[in-house]
Amino acid sequence: MIHALLAPVAIAAKAAAAMTPQAAIEAEMAASAGGWNSGSLERFMAVYADDAVYSSGKELARGKEAIASRYAKSFADGSNSRGRLAFQPVAWRTISNVHMLLVARWSLTPTSGDAQSGLTTLLFERRKEGWRIIADHSS
Repeated sequence: MIHALLAPVAIAAKAAAAMTPQAAIEAEMAASAGGWNSGSLERFMAVYADDAVYSSGKELARGKEAIASRYAKSFADGSNSRGRLAFQPVAWRTISNVHMLLVARWSLTPTSGDAQSGLTTLLFERRKEGWRIIADHSS
């Protein structure tokens, strides 16, 4: 009985392990954007490691909690006030067997007003819970 219950978990774990790092990271980024678009700060932030750093302009945030505080003002009443978020990979670089660098274009499409877009450079580290952002520079 227990074996029958654990079989789907084992199959899912094998499928995730068989994914390329790029595909696994893209899945994590899609889930993060889905969290943003549904108004869930927790889901949006799930891709960040607890010890991640974020930099943009003159701003530097150290740790997942500080990064979440920076984004919290965009989340209210079960939605995101800044529009729909999407990511498009631009360049990949393998750093090591547990580190990947992704340069991506982010875009925000608000319900009214002009769309915004920019670049983000994300350093991912493969951890027990999956690929996590350990450094984020966005402009």
